[in-house]
Amino acid sequence: MSIDPSTAARVAKLARIKVEPDALPALAEEFNTILGFIEQLNEVDVEGVEPMTSVTPQRLKRRSDVVNDGNQAEAVLKNAPDQREGFFAVPKVVE
Repeated sequence: MSIDPSTAARVAKLARIKVEPDALPALAEEFNTILGFIEQLNEVDVEGVEPMTSVTPQRLKRRSDVVNDGNQAEAVLKNAPDQREGFFAVPKVVE
């Protein structure tokens, strides 16, 4: 697959990236280099290779999934510009 400057301009527009017209050929060449690398990766034989999360074999640390409030209500409420009865007080926004 080959990317031409008009396709590079379209990709830049879709990504909302401003690219000057004189820079489009260089951008197209970069896209072609990236696509070439991806094609090389597709040629690698991965038959029988297990998916990995890391290059070193290790188990992920796990913790029990328990809901708690953190027991920090007073510390959190210190950030409130206005608090009442243990809650953030905000101005009324709905009439």
